[in-house]
Amino acid sequence: MLIIRDECPEDRAGLAALRATWAAEQEPEPQDDPDFEDIYGGWMDANPRKFFVAEEDGELVGMLNLLIFERMPKPGKPPSRWVYLGNVYVLPDFRNAGIGAQLVQTAVEFSQGINAARMVLSPSPASRTFYARLGFQPADELSVLRF
Repeated sequence: MLIIRDECPEDRAGLAALRATWAAEQEPEPQDDPDFEDIYGGWMDANPRKFFVAEEDGELVGMLNLLIFERMPKPGKPPSRWVYLGNVYVLPDFRNAGIGAQLVQTAVEFSQGINAARMVLSPSPASRTFYARLGFQPADELSVLRF
């Protein structure tokens, strides 16, 4: 049975494994990195994010994370924030079953629940149609300085 839930400390190794699997899909020759789980754990400690995971029969099969950006307050205005959606990933054997959409919908509901003003992301060319089906639109109001 599929469960979409918040990550917990016991998920750290599973999240690192999902990230390593994603990286292996991106590179023709996967890199063997015996220290990766520790490196990933250090990144998690240094970069607090909100993670949601997809779990099927006790195995993590998908994930995403949110970076919550708290905007500088303004006098007489309620606090404001926006959310960056990143690293949506579902294992190949579990794709095209709606898991990615369920993860994103959970992230959207969470973001609405914290009164975020917007959710942004930087989609890969291959993922643009996925996000468009979920209601995401290209943004004209943001600017970027690439390095």
